[in-house]
Amino acid sequence: MRTRLLPLLIVLMAAVLLALGIPLAVSLAAAQQQKVVVDRIDDTAYFAAITRSVMDTSQGPSDEGRNLSHALESYYGVYGIRAGVFLPGDTPLANAPETWFLPESGEVREAFEEALLSRRSHDPEQVWPWQRGRLVVASPVVRDGDVVAVVVTDSPTGDMRSRILRGWLLIAAGEFAAMLLAVGAALRLTGWVLRPVRVLDATTHAIASGRLKTRVAAAGGPPELRRLARSFNEMADNVEDVLEQQRAFVADASHQLRNPLSALLLRIELLALELPEGNEEIASVQAEGKRLAQVLDDLLDLALAEHTAAELRLTDIGALAAERVAAWSPTAESKGVALVGECPATTAWVDPVALSSALDAVIDNAVKFTPEGQRVEVTVSSNGDSATVVVTDLGPGLTDEELNRIGDRFWRSGRHQNVKGSGLGLSISRALLSAGGGTIAYAHHEPHGLKVTVRVPRGPSAE
Repeated sequence: MRTRLLPLLIVLMAAVLLALGIPLAVSLAAAQQQKVVVDRIDDTAYFAAITRSVMDTSQGPSDEGRNLSHALESYYGVYGIRAGVFLPGDTPLANAPETWFLPESGEVREAFEEALLSRRSHDPEQVWPWQRGRLVVASPVVRDGDVVAVVVTDSPTGDMRSRILRGWLLIAAGEFAAMLLAVGAALRLTGWVLRPVRVLDATTHAIASGRLKTRVAAAGGPPELRRLARSFNEMADNVEDVLEQQRAFVADASHQLRNPLSALLLRIELLALELPEGNEEIASVQAEGKRLAQVLDDLLDLALAEHTAAELRLTDIGALAAERVAAWSPTAESKGVALVGECPATTAWVDPVALSSALDAVIDNAVKFTPEGQRVEVTVSSNGDSATVVVTDLGPGLTDEELNRIGDRFWRSGRHQNVKGSGLGLSISRALLSAGGGTIAYAHHEPHGLKVTVRVPRGPSAE
């Protein structure tokens, strides 16, 4: 979420800075050029005043003409600005350098012709730092209401463009510094806003993983998110209470029903002594009673598995799996099933009792459904941060739909309803493994059969 929110804030702030910086840069360039234009207007006004003196026949025109030429030459020599006074017929009255004349076309010609109309030439177009243009300013010399001459200046723009560029660099540096400050503020802002969201996400994941005691720790952030954190904790407390009540009810009901059921089974045994031997009805009642007792025992085991915290420690699961293979080998041999194990030494962070119980349920199922003459394999391996125990059989296997249901409480395939069991064994295994951060998965085994993968973490951090 931060990777989506932070670029949005940065783009918005960059747009604001550009919206402020670009007009400022344009204004700076315009101000620099206007300053130069004003200077040229003052210069042309000065030269126009001298020209009027030259055009005044009551004074010494030759001396004033020499003064005008000297002033223009000094002006050109000091500033490098071409300047000239031209009569309406394009004849130069004085010019510097002497080789500079009015062109037939271009900006100088347009400014000259505009000044002949008894008005100063319009302001030149804006010159940008990447352009090599010139600034032309022309002012008319008016005498008795008539334009008798035009003063024209043609200024280079190198210094002006350099000043504009330096100003732009200062603006860019300021924009860059402001952008860095804005990015830092955006990082702090998004961190402040999203910190409670990250804590809430981590807590939700922990609760979904089975750690129901986890709660959202007090953190900063907007008041709305702090209220959400408190509401989430209240909801988690209520959910935990409901689940605890359900577990307590299942455990209490299983425990309380065992005594009446045991008494009932005893009475059935006594009743069977008074009936003829081999009575099918009484045998059926006894089988159902024993099945009910097994279901109650499994319900109690499931309630305890979901309630009891795992006692994790570093364990050699290879040795533990080999021990379970050896324990179930006599049962497998009695059914004509070969139970083999490949169990190299592999350490993992598990509750050995919980893992043993889970492997018992998985191996029991595999042996139970594997036909005579086939084999069940138990393989232990490790991969990075986790270790696996894979149990494969060559039984009838399950369909894709049945694979999605396996592990549900009391669920049994319709093809195996006549096989002894309560449908809780794999649910108990899943609960035992989840308490220690482990998982159990089911898949097809080629060419037929079922593949059960028990995965456990190899260290505390993996949990």
